Amino acid sequence: QELGLEITDEQINEMVANIHDIDFAAAAEEERLTRHDVMSHVHVFANQCPNAAPIIHLGATSCFVGDNTDLIIIKDGLNLLLPRLAAVIQNLSQFAEEYRSLPTLGFTHLQPAQLTTVGKRTCLWIQDLLMDERNLRRARDDLKFRGAKGTTGTQASFLQLFNGDGSKVAKLDLLVAKLSGFDSTYPVTGQTYSRKVDVQVVGALSSLGSTVHKMCSDIRLLANMKEIEEPFETSQIGSSAMPYKRNPMRSERCCALARHMITIYFNAVQTHSVQWFERTLDDSANRRLTLSEAFLSADALLLTLLNITQGLVVYPKVIERHIKQELPFMSTENLIMAIVKKGGDRQICHEKIRVLSHQAAAEVKQNGRDNDLIDRVSADPYFAPILDELDKLLDPATFTGRASEQVGEFLKDEVSPILELYKGDLTRINKPVALTI
Repeated sequence: QELGLEITDEQINEMVANIHDIDFAAAAEEERLTRHDVMSHVHVFANQCPNAAPIIHLGATSCFVGDNTDLIIIKDGLNLLLPRLAAVIQNLSQFAEEYRSLPTLGFTHLQPAQLTTVGKRTCLWIQDLLMDERNLRRARDDLKFRGAKGTTGTQASFLQLFNGDGSKVAKLDLLVAKLSGFDSTYPVTGQTYSRKVDVQVVGALSSLGSTVHKMCSDIRLLANMKEIEEPFETSQIGSSAMPYKRNPMRSERCCALARHMITIYFNAVQTHSVQWFERTLDDSANRRLTLSEAFLSADALLLTLLNITQGLVVYPKVIERHIKQELPFMSTENLIMAIVKKGGDRQICHEKIRVLSHQAAAEVKQNGRDNDLIDRVSADPYFAPILDELDKLLDPATFTGRASEQVGEFLKDEVSPILELYKGDLTRINKPVALTI
């Protein structure tokens, strides 16, 4: 109407009056006859708006309705997920700050390696989540509207409606986009917007799944070691057969959902790859599952993760005991350097520690006893010059390098700017989440 077509206020007002009066039963009956979802609603709406019937769906195609609606829903969905992701990052950041200096065993190949800190390990999780936030935000900000493009994307029907005035067709395209909350449209489309858009969106969600799977797998392993646990209610039952168990069921749920999210990506790329020319219809049924499941899975995943990160429990004494079991072996280089500083021969010291280490390892592995390497070192007269330094040489805090400083720098430089983007949402979003099941 704005651009000069013969559309009356009466027709518009009639449609406005019936816009929320959707007769789903009539639409379902119509679809049984027409085998066409969009046209069934067009017919029912036209019956409700007889004066407007001649101009309903004028110049449009089913993909004008479906694709544009999908883009609105995708944008809204990302706007729902991003603040929840930011809230998870906020919780983990507070956790990392609290435990930035608490030494813990680091692992490579799932074998004890140099010490790290609980906070530093948490920052590894956060860093991946920051990448996911950036990917999801970029996917949202890159979205454009399909707009009014016609049957094969040429806008031929609209050009005919406007009697060959291409400038009005271009204005219509932009007006429809702005009315729908978008600043621009994709400059070229087929009948549909490129399914590459779905690949980018689902890819970002799938990538989030891989991050959460890695993080929650770590939590499950730490729960096995009794170092860190997810929240566990006082009345919660871990096992129907074993009353003592505290299963990490929330983290397991996250891993289950994450695996599903990861696999959804393959549907999106395959659908894009088989769109022949301007489009084929074998994308439709697939996308109804793929897009909805990707967003619903991510929603459930982040809600569960919010619950986990709001109540992570750390057991410092267990962590300390595990360190004491492994630290004697890790301290051997420090012992050698201390002897050398006292005038000792490095090779002689190396050989003595090698022999004592193997003896201590045999006690641990063959007899199940605690690591007694330091007792053996203390009993050997060769190490008498450094006995008064052993406590300092074995202080776990001296084995964590710059881990604590790295946490502080990371939270300040990388995390704080991202949380600032969502400061208006975090108080609303980051309230205690109770899982109903």
